[in-house]
Amino acid sequence: MKRARRQRADKKTQFVEADAWDEEVDERQEETSTANRDDTGWKTSTAHLSGITRLVRFGAWALVVSGPVFGALALLSSSGPAQGVAKPVKAATSASQTGPAGFAELFVAAYLQAGQGTERDLAPYYSGSVRLSVKPGTRTATHSTVIASREVQPGYWSITVAADVTTKDDKGKAKRLGVQYFRVGVQATGPAGVGGTAESATAAAGYVATSLPAQVAAPTALQPGALAYGSERGSSSTNPAVETARGFLSAYLTGTAELDRYTSPGTSLLGITPAPYTAVKVTGVRDDSPRTGQQKVPADGTVLHQLVQVDATDQAGSPVSLSYALTLKSRAGRWEVASVDDAPAVRASSAPSAAPHITPTPDAVATTPSPSSS
Repeated sequence: MKRARRQRADKKTQFVEADAWDEEVDERQEETSTANRDDTGWKTSTAHLSGITRLVRFGAWALVVSGPVFGALALLSSSGPAQGVAKPVKAATSASQTGPAGFAELFVAAYLQAGQGTERDLAPYYSGSVRLSVKPGTRTATHSTVIASREVQPGYWSITVAADVTTKDDKGKAKRLGVQYFRVGVQATGPAGVGGTAESATAAAGYVATSLPAQVAAPTALQPGALAYGSERGSSSTNPAVETARGFLSAYLTGTAELDRYTSPGTSLLGITPAPYTAVKVTGVRDDSPRTGQQKVPADGTVLHQLVQVDATDQAGSPVSLSYALTLKSRAGRWEVASVDDAPAVRASSAPSAAPHITPTPDAVATTPSPSSS
């Protein structure tokens, strides 16, 4: 009996101690919560912390689930055109006429040489049916060059070839027929650099004529525009500018003197090597000075443009007529050559005009004009 009472007393004591422990724990949590509130201004509790944990866990799962969606959106946005960024524009490449022009020139030369029985020689150029009546080798292009080209449509060209044609009679005697003109239609394959339309720069080039050549009329003959040399000086040896031109061209063409004697300081000119001529004779000089006498050299820095005609004697003793456009500049009482111009000077408002048609007479054909009259 006493033992049972003691056990009940022990249990009661345990319950009291447990309640005291719980109260102590609650007091400690309250003190911690109060300290946190005083330090940070936030009230932290066990329930509050568990709520934050659930929020963090929910956010992590949301990121895991939405990751593939964000990735797909990023891929789509990167593959689409960027707003505000200009698309690169591929530069247009102009087709080159070099390949079709060279092919047409070869075709015309083969066409003139071919004849009855040798039509197969034209197969590399034209694959159509060909039947020629002329005897092979009757005609020959001694010289040929392309004088015009036009792209009719992309990859298709019209080429005009000028050929200096010589013919032979039945006895084999050659006769020059003169310059004749032939137009050829040429189709090209490959990139624009070879005249074609292929996008790839490594595409193979190829050419084919669409027909036999067509002989056409010569281009319109023209008269040059008015030159800028209005004053005629002849070949007078008393004119200082003419004397400078004479000495310079003699040194330039024959190599018998140094060019530095006749050129302005800083001018770099080289004579022809080896010298092709043994002597030079001035036959006429024109310049752009309005002065008639022009015996005295003007003030330093004055510029004079000349057109000089000469007869140069070659190594065989034959005279050769030549023309030179020179620019002279005055210095220290003398004229000096500043440059050999690329072409004679033409008046600014001048343009070429159609030459009058002249029908040659038999006497004119048989007569060879002299250099002075030509």
